[in-house]
Amino acid sequence: MLKGKIALITGATSGIGKATAFAFAKEGCNLILTGRRTERLTEVGEEIKKRFKTDYIALPLDVRDRQAVNAAINGLPEFWQSIDILVNNAGLARGLSKIHEGDVDDWEQMIDTNIKGLLYATRAVVPGMVKRGRGDVVNIGSIAGHEVYPGGNVYCATKHAVDALTKGLRIDLVDTPIRVSSVDPGMVETEFSIVRFKGDVERAKNVYKGFQPLTAEDIAETILFIVTRPPHVQIADVIIFPTAQASGMIVHRAD
Repeated sequence: MLKGKIALITGATSGIGKATAFAFAKEGCNLILTGRRTERLTEVGEEIKKRFKTDYIALPLDVRDRQAVNAAINGLPEFWQSIDILVNNAGLARGLSKIHEGDVDDWEQMIDTNIKGLLYATRAVVPGMVKRGRGDVVNIGSIAGHEVYPGGNVYCATKHAVDALTKGLRIDLVDTPIRVSSVDPGMVETEFSIVRFKGDVERAKNVYKGFQPLTAEDIAETILFIVTRPPHVQIADVIIFPTAQASGMIVHRAD
């Protein structure tokens, strides 16, 4: 169902973005891959081309840079301009401090990436979808967009914003065939915690200790399911946990 379609995936260098690129490529989808790490982007793209015989374009950019996002999207070759699927995956958490002890630079990075970056990509891509009368937008949210946990303050606020923006976009596009969805995972073992703890690998490993977390591939399969539904079916929101997790803070860990 994706053969010949074009998908743009932000944050495609690793984790959920990379896994989604692979899942889409397996179904014959052409891919526009964005991310900050140029070498990683090319590696992902070349592996996709080799394994799945589908085409890709790598757009090295930081979604926080509005001008770079607009220039990259507007500068696409004509064939690649007809984007059918936008996966707003780029996002991150930084730190677990209390607000009154927080690092303002960390706040800025989360707000600029998780909220403004999503808005910039959406603003650049969705008008074309409206013009063509087709498209899917999938925003990667989090259980942190439905709950707040200790130390999560600003990160949770950004993911609550993603939830609100997803709902708002769905309302704005209700008179079009374009579908707007959100996938809100619980604990997924990717580079997420390594980034949150600024490279502290051991601390990051402890987050997933004693239970089986979700994988990036689990989320990619969910995204694939969403975008391959019949045109009259819109999956509005999916909250997905590992079996050992019951809420943002309740996780059963083996002794």
